[in-house]
Amino acid sequence: MERKQPARLADVARAAGVSVATASRVLNGSPHRVSDQLSERVREAARRLRYAPNVGAQVLARATSQTVALLLHDVTDPYFAQLAGGVLAEAARRNVRVLIADTGIDPDSEVQHLDSLRGYRPRAVIVAGSRTTDEAAEQRLSEHLADLLELGATVVSVGQPGLPGRVVRPANREGAAALARFLTQLGHRRFAVVAGPEQLQVVRERREGFLSALPEDAEVAHVSAEFSRDGGHKAGRALLDGAELPTAVFVTSDVQATGLCTALREGGVSIPEQVSVAGFDDIPIVRDLTPSLTTVALPLHDMGVKALEAALVEDADYPDELMVDAELIERSSTARPRS
Repeated sequence: MERKQPARLADVARAAGVSVATASRVLNGSPHRVSDQLSERVREAARRLRYAPNVGAQVLARATSQTVALLLHDVTDPYFAQLAGGVLAEAARRNVRVLIADTGIDPDSEVQHLDSLRGYRPRAVIVAGSRTTDEAAEQRLSEHLADLLELGATVVSVGQPGLPGRVVRPANREGAAALARFLTQLGHRRFAVVAGPEQLQVVRERREGFLSALPEDAEVAHVSAEFSRDGGHKAGRALLDGAELPTAVFVTSDVQATGLCTALREGGVSIPEQVSVAGFDDIPIVRDLTPSLTTVALPLHDMGVKALEAALVEDADYPDELMVDAELIERSSTARPRS
C-alpha cells in the first residue's frame, strides 16, 4: 500500500485560500502580524490536513542571513540588466548583499540554483523573468520556492503571478493593447507581430494584448523569433522574403526590434516611410537608433527597486501583488502608412 505523503505548507495555503507566505507567518512563528480571521483559517486547514510544522525549518528561519538571491534569465539582456540595477541600488541603500544567478529560461535551471542557494540561508529570493507554459516544471519551481518560504525566506517574482510569495507584475497586456490602438489610429491595417519563444507567458501576454485591440478588418502576419538581436534580425529577413510587407510591425521586445530594424534597412526598406516599427520595454539603446524606436516603456529600474523592497518589508499587510503600469512612448519609427 502506497504511503500517503505528509501535508506540505503549500497544501495548507491552498486549502485555506491564502498565499504560502501568509501560511508560513501563521504556522512558523513569524513576528509579522496576520489578522485573527486569516490565522484561524490557516490553523483550521493545518488541523484538517494534519500538517506538522518543520521544527528544523523554524530554527533556520531565525538564522537567515542578510543575503538576497536574485535569479535572472539573462544578465546580459538590457531588460534584466536594468532590473538588476534597481535591485542592487536598493540593496546598497539598505546594506544588503545580493547574489545573482543567470538561469536562462529553463525553470529546472532555476530549481538547481535554488538548491545551491539553500546553504546561504537567504533572507529573500527574487525570481525575475517570464514564467513558462510548462506546468510540470513550474510546479517543481513552486515547490522549491515554497520550501524556502517555510525556511523563513521571503519570495518575490518579477513577471507573471502564479509562484508562491509576492509578485511585481508589469502591465504587459495593457501596454501592448495601447500600442495597437495607437498604430490603428495612425491608419495601419496590415500588421506583422514578431514574438519571442512561445513557451514564455510574457510573449503571450504582449501578443494577445496587441491582437485584442486591433480592429476586425486588420490583417496580421505572425513571426516567431528568439528573444535576441539576432532573432529579430532573422525575423526581419523573413518579412523581406514574404509576398507583401506589412505597414506596421510590433516586436515583443526592444532587443529583437534592434535586429529587425537592421535587417529592414539592409533590405532597402525605409523606416517609417515604408514600414513602421514598434517595440516593448524601452531599453536605453532604442532612443539612439535611427530612427528612434516607438515602444512601450516599463520602469525596469524601479521594478527592481520594488522587488527588493517587497523582499525585505516586514509588514504582513503589504500587498502580495504590485502592478506596474506601462507607458506608450511615441518616437520616429512610426508614422501614417503611405497607402
